[in-house]
Amino acid sequence: MIHATQKGYFEDTVNKMDGDNQTVVSEFILWGLAHSKNTQVLLFVIFLILYLFIMSGNIVILILISTDPHLHSPMYFLLANLSFTDMWLSSNTTPKMITDFLKVNKIISFAGCMCQVFFSHCIAAGEMVLLVVMAYDRYVAICKPLHYFTIMNLKRCTGLVLTSWTIGFIHGFIYIVVIVHLPFCGPNEIDSFFCDMPLVIKLACMDYHYLNNLMNADCGLVAITCFILLLISYTYILITVCQSSKAGASKALSTCTAHITVVMIFFVPCIFIYVWPLNITWLDKFFAVFYSIFTPLLNPAIYTLRNKEIKNAMKRFISNFLGPKVNF
Repeated sequence: MIHATQKGYFEDTVNKMDGDNQTVVSEFILWGLAHSKNTQVLLFVIFLILYLFIMSGNIVILILISTDPHLHSPMYFLLANLSFTDMWLSSNTTPKMITDFLKVNKIISFAGCMCQVFFSHCIAAGEMVLLVVMAYDRYVAICKPLHYFTIMNLKRCTGLVLTSWTIGFIHGFIYIVVIVHLPFCGPNEIDSFFCDMPLVIKLACMDYHYLNNLMNADCGLVAITCFILLLISYTYILITVCQSSKAGASKALSTCTAHITVVMIFFVPCIFIYVWPLNITWLDKFFAVFYSIFTPLLNPAIYTLRNKEIKNAMKRFISNFLGPKVNF
């Protein structure tokens, strides 16, 4: 149940009526992840630590790739953009969730709610396309190694990254244009820790089922298209790897395994939230937390722990920072 004070706030909000006796919702109430005060304090500590790890881990990757000449290659250029995107993906919802753990009334303004909806879909769609670009990069590197630096030059890499952001912006813009004009007249309670598109649509004072199906279909078009392209790319890569020498195949397979792992931990929650919703509240919250917290946290860990060049770059950076006498 909602806390009594929070429920009273809700009643005050929805009872603001104009001359035509119509309610206009200007704020939304987030139920969050838990209602017990002790549980919320524990979650505050846990998620604050995780968020600090997310930001620091991705910032370290950005610094290493930017400053180390050995990492100035197309693959690491794309990896830096993935880290940058993950920072935005987590920052869209996590800081608000963390501060709400210490509040009785978890309130978000209408504009803030719409911003969360926009950036959630803008960043997510952009990252999906970016993962496809990274798969294409690995396809060219493994299947067409002699033409790699000709095909994946800086101009093309920059163009592909800009394309991913453009597609993400268009995807998010379509959502916000539709949702912002929906009639919201109460209730204004969202059983989640952020404004998620399916939950916001259900609050509209209209028959939302057709619109919800339409939005899910749009999400499905982006997600499934990217997922199929990823499957095709990695299928070609794996076939080529199996036909290569054992030494080259081992290194290529290790790199592709990291990429495939990232793809799975990103796409699976998205599919079950938007494309094929299970409509189980606790499971939806779990997928939402995994999608916004654990995916940006695992990405730098997967790439740094499995990548020797990143490890060596870290050693060089520390050695240059602390002095040449540091031994490893």
